[in-house]
This record gives sequence, structure tokens and C-alpha cells, in this order.
Amino acid sequence: MSEKHSNLPEQRQQRIAMLVRESGSATVSGLEKELGISAATARRDLAVLERQGKVKRTHGGAVPPRLTQHEDSFQLRLGEAVEAKKRLARAAATLLEADETVFIDSSTTAYFAARRILAGTSGVTCLTNLIPVMDLFSTADPSGASMVGLGGIFRALTLSFVGPCTIHTIESYMADRAFLSVKGITSEGHLTDINPLEAEVKKAMIRHAERPVLLVDGRKFEQRGFSVIAHVS
Repeated sequence: MSEKHSNLPEQRQQRIAMLVRESGSATVSGLEKELGISAATARRDLAVLERQGKVKRTHGGAVPPRLTQHEDSFQLRLGEAVEAKKRLARAAATLLEADETVFIDSSTTAYFAARRILAGTSGVTCLTNLIPVMDLFSTADPSGASMVGLGGIFRALTLSFVGPCTIHTIESYMADRAFLSVKGITSEGHLTDINPLEAEVKKAMIRHAERPVLLVDGRKFEQRGFSVIAHVS
């Protein structure tokens, strides 16, 4: 069989992901007919899309990915996609001017941003619920950036504080920016996270920052967490 789209695998896979999302499912035989590809190509594309978190393979086809409710530890996430996170952190740090204030959420990407801030931006005040960021400031030059800790209920898995006390403290401030990341961004543009308490902290930071800054790379698109935080608009 000649394959109409064999030289455009990425575009073809995007088309397959859209078909699965819009129809609620897709079969290998249906993809053969729709795209003019072989069954082997359809299966390979579905395997790629499953690794990307865009579909969930089934016997003979695929369905949209289920909502992600598994939450990895901070230490595990810290070792993932490190170079991409560092690039985002460098770009984020350049947005800050001296004496600005910025919320730092419990994401590992925001943690890398805090490291960049301490390395070069003077006079910045960071407000954070993440203990590893607080640890950074405990050994930093006190003449540089300063830090406000946002206490609350401690989560050992994420090394962060959440809950009503954290939200109340956030609502006591208005920051210039907020640096935050999310578990995933849906095709409809919703920012999502796994834990509802973490999601509420991120919501509060967005509300109380003049310019929220979303720190995500391509892995976050088409993934979904359990709790909706906001819309990208």
C-alpha cells in the first residue's frame, strides 16, 4: 500500500491525535482508511502518541488519555527534562527587573528560575511555598534577593506548603509576576494540575500577580491533570 503521509510523520500523528480526541476513539483499520497508511504505520504512530501522553492505546486502536492522578515527588521531577527547565528558567529570570516581586510555585521549573534569580537579579523579592527554594535563600547572599515564605500544611511528596493558611498569606500580597508550571495543558487551553490543593495555590498566585508567567515545555501540551487551574487566555 502506498502511504499518502509517510513523509510527514509529525503532521500525521497530530492528525491522529485530533481524530482520537474529537471522535473519542480510533481504530487501526479506521486510520488505514482515513489516512491511507498501513496498519503497521498506524500502530507505530499510536505508540509514539501514547509515549507523548496524547492517546491511550487499546486493543485495535486508541482512546483519549485518562486524567492523570499520579503525582511524582519533587526529587523525581527535579531530574526530568533538566536542560529544558534550565532554558525556561534563564528566560524567566531575564523578565525580572530590580526590586520586583515574584511568586514562585512548587514546580521544579520555578525552582530553577529561583536559582537563576539568586545568581544575578538584585533586589528581587520571591514569595514561595516551596521548601527547596527557601533552602536556597538560607545560604544566599543577604544583600541580593529576599524571600517571603508561604507556610501552611506541609506536603512531604512535593516539599511544599498548601491549604487555607497558604492561600491567606498569598492574598496578603500583590506581586509583579508569578512563575509557575502545571501538569498539563489541554487541547482547549485549560491549565491543569494533579493535586487540588496545589492547584488552589497556583490559582491564588495567578490572581495576585500582575503578570503571571507560565513555564512549560512541549511535554505539557495535550496532558491533563485532575484539577483545572485557569485558561491560558
